[in-house]
Amino acid sequence: MNHHHIGRHWINGEFVASGVERAVINPANGEAVGCYHDGGLEEAAASIAAAQRTFHGCEWKSDGARRATALGRLADAFERRAAELAVLISLENGKVAAEAGFEVSMLSRTLRFQAGLAMQTFGRVLEGKPGSMSMVLREPIGVSGHIIPWNSPAVLFVRSLAPALAAGTTAVVKMPAQSALVATLMAEIIAEVKELPRGAVNIFIEGGAEGAKHIVDSPLVPAISFTGSTATGRAIAIAAAPRFKRLGLELGGKGPHLVFDDADIVAALPKIEKSLTVFAGQFCMTAGRLLVQRGVADVVREGLAARLRAVKVGPASDPSSSMGPLIDKRSVDRVEQMVQEAIAQGAKVLVRGGPVTEGPLSCGAFYRPTLLEIQDLSTRIAREEVFGPVQVLQVFDTEQEAVDLANDSEYGLSASIWSRDADRGLRIARQLETGLVSINDWINFGVQFEIGGVKASGLGRMGGLGSIDGFLEYKQIGQVYRTAATE
Repeated sequence: MNHHHIGRHWINGEFVASGVERAVINPANGEAVGCYHDGGLEEAAASIAAAQRTFHGCEWKSDGARRATALGRLADAFERRAAELAVLISLENGKVAAEAGFEVSMLSRTLRFQAGLAMQTFGRVLEGKPGSMSMVLREPIGVSGHIIPWNSPAVLFVRSLAPALAAGTTAVVKMPAQSALVATLMAEIIAEVKELPRGAVNIFIEGGAEGAKHIVDSPLVPAISFTGSTATGRAIAIAAAPRFKRLGLELGGKGPHLVFDDADIVAALPKIEKSLTVFAGQFCMTAGRLLVQRGVADVVREGLAARLRAVKVGPASDPSSSMGPLIDKRSVDRVEQMVQEAIAQGAKVLVRGGPVTEGPLSCGAFYRPTLLEIQDLSTRIAREEVFGPVQVLQVFDTEQEAVDLANDSEYGLSASIWSRDADRGLRIARQLETGLVSINDWINFGVQFEIGGVKASGLGRMGGLGSIDGFLEYKQIGQVYRTAATE
């Protein structure tokens, strides 16, 4: 077993092998590919102590130039080891090579953008009245806590950590057990950057939730950034309320495509397919809903069904695979249960994918893409996030009906509008209750702009100029001074 295949914590600038040793499972075949040390309360507490010492003990919090340099060097380090990291993501996470490569390509862009922001935590100054000067400073809030999910562990780690470092906080990061090897390699990459003070970034790996709960409860961690399920997000919000913590929550989604009669169907279908199969549908922006205007319903049904049947499900080790496995067999059972329940409740089957139970792939956690048609939004499959490659199709007649259906959801993370009418895209985008709208595309966004959800999809924003707001506090200082008139 090479050293990359042992998952360890990174606390106060050192690798720590504490906690119960457990196997790392390759989701494509169910085999152990390494082991990791499963942490918890002890590791969380040690991480907080290190981050706290570093925050108060060095110039990191007040030296924007040093932070900008460190983030730039981090970007270089991630670029140098991008290929290695992508291979590990494919192995441990199941993503096919193109998806793992895409995830890794986002890291340096995010870090370079945040390196720029590190120099721009400006406040303001004003002479409110003669002889009285007021200033407001934006100061780092303290130690920041980050709870990262397994579905895109590298990019979601960096997307959360980079603005926290740019703002001047130090960080405690809980990485999930399903990404233990990725977490360890990322710690190795971070360790290469000498401009980062010892203890500025601390990473512990945890299968349970005791360590994460400790971060949320600790008075020493005033800001929490969490990406994951809405249910866990609600629990964090409740737990953090007594201390009025600053929360950034990117939660679940049930994103719709709104496909109009005048859409370019040839351009739309490949994107709609990918919106279901990328990361095997284990993505907060997976498009779980497909709203189609009646005039194009038949061509969309047939075209998409043909594409989904042709999706080649397989391991990342096979270059011809177009969709990898779910993260584990338990997820396969959960998704299949939702599909069976939907069919029992009257959903019409357009493509019946489901678990791969025969042949060489049956050892892995594979689930073929599934397309169901529904008449209304009363069922669980229509309303809840599946976190797997299952899409529900619903036909609409009018533009207003499409908007009403799209907004009839507790979620509001992303949506797509397909229409050749230049006015319609913006007109509808303004009416959708969602944090991201892509017109004639799916999840079209850049690191330069804020991204996040509304309603049950979350709180706060990642990316863009607003990304550091969650890690800064305003402080007003007023000073009276002698003027010529008072001499």
